[in-house]
Parts: sequence; C-alpha cells; structure tokens
Amino acid sequence: MKGRVLIVAGSDSGGGAGIQADIKTVTALGGYATTAITALTAQNTTGVYGIHDVPADFVAEQMRLALIDIGADCVKTGMLHRADVIEAVAATLREYAPNVPVVVDPVMVAKGGHALLAPEATLAMRHGIVPLAAIVTPNVPEAEALTGMTIRDENDAAHAARLIATLGPKAVLMTGGHLAGETVTDFFLHDDKIFEVFQSPRIETPHTHGTGCTLASAIAAGIAQGMALRNAVIRARRFVYKAIAQAPGLGRGHGPLDHGHSIPEFR
Repeated sequence: MKGRVLIVAGSDSGGGAGIQADIKTVTALGGYATTAITALTAQNTTGVYGIHDVPADFVAEQMRLALIDIGADCVKTGMLHRADVIEAVAATLREYAPNVPVVVDPVMVAKGGHALLAPEATLAMRHGIVPLAAIVTPNVPEAEALTGMTIRDENDAAHAARLIATLGPKAVLMTGGHLAGETVTDFFLHDDKIFEVFQSPRIETPHTHGTGCTLASAIAAGIAQGMALRNAVIRARRFVYKAIAQAPGLGRGHGPLDHGHSIPEFR
C-alpha cells in the first residue's frame, strides 16, 4: 500500500457513499485508509432514514489516535454535519496534522435530497474547514450553500468556483453533474488562479450515489501518493467515470458505483 489517507466522514449503511465508498476508493487506487466516523446513517438507495450523531470529542479522538500512530499523507473530510464536529475536526487538524494536505468534500445534501448538514453548521463549514483545504470539491447544491448564489448554468458554476476560492482553499474543483446537458463540465481553479475546464460525456443512469465522496477520496489518494494536484484530479475523474459506467445496478433508487474496477496507471 502506498499513500496514507485519513478519512473523516459519516457512515452509509447502503455502502455506496460515505466512509464505505471512501475506503473502497482509496484501496482500489492502492492507498491505505484510516477513518474517523462522524455520524452513523440509516440509508439505502432510496434515501436517508435516520442519522445517529457521534460526539465531537470522540470524532477528534479517532483522528488523534490515527494520526499519532499510523500518520497520514492526506486527510479527506466528508460529512461534518454539526458546527461542534466541524470545530473539533479543524482544531485536531491544526494540532496533529498542520502540514498534511486536506481534501474537503463539503457534504451537505444526500443524493435523494436529504439534508446532511445542520443549517447553523454552514457558517462553520465555510470559515472553519474550507480555508484549511488543499482542494475543496463542491457540487452545485453545495456551492450554492457555500456562496449563497443560485447556480443555473456553467457561467454561474464558474463564478461560484471563484467565490469559493476567496474563502481560502488552495484549489477548487467545482463539479457540474447537477447541471443539465449531454456533457458534464467541471471547473478547476488552482495554482494562483489558473482556471481549467474538464468535460466528460454524461452517462444516463440513476446509479450515481456516492460520486462526490468517490471523487474526493480518489483525489486524496493521489495526493497521498505524491501526485501533483492536477494529475490527482485527472486520475480521480477517470476513476469516477469508469465507476459510473460500470455501476452494478443495485437497489431501487440511486444505486452505488463500481468501486472495484481498475484504471491504467496514470503517469
């Protein structure tokens, strides 16, 4: 195994998103995952039916113990659903992983529309975790929550990426899967405001549960393995695209991806 990734996220009992998708992704890409679970969810492909909180101090203790023993080459955050959890995670990162790059997936809404972030936690997300990020990877609803703007098209999405960059992350990957069209367009802002556009043909399928978790974890695995950020993003997008294309078709709703596939080694 090459590349240690500490994943700080919620659990998905359906296995398609959250900590389960994160572990599968990091493992598939040759990395090693440690975890700090922030919440337990009762969910499947049709929706989220319950959330059981993990106390903030216990989230921090999971992180601390993983960091002081195994260590991390990258940290990936996912579902941080309460302000006190966000504050505890940020404090632990500053104390125990001050020089470790952080990939922030600002999880706020589940695929079926269930809110995964308490309203009062949005401010903590915006000012407590996003500024610590080596890269933040919002989708359209998450970017709307972070910026307060409505995103209707690609011009809005590009503008949102620039607004999120003002919050302090080193890079932003604004994903456009929620926008209409035959092509999915992602906006990548990095390296002192270099702006790139990545496009992929849209795969018409309901089986896209966990795409955001998978993308962010794949980027984290690449960073942990010493890849340049741009290369980590490109490989992660390839991984997610193939995982969607080969989705096993499980469940009656938004089904999971195929995290077990392989992609050619990226150079």
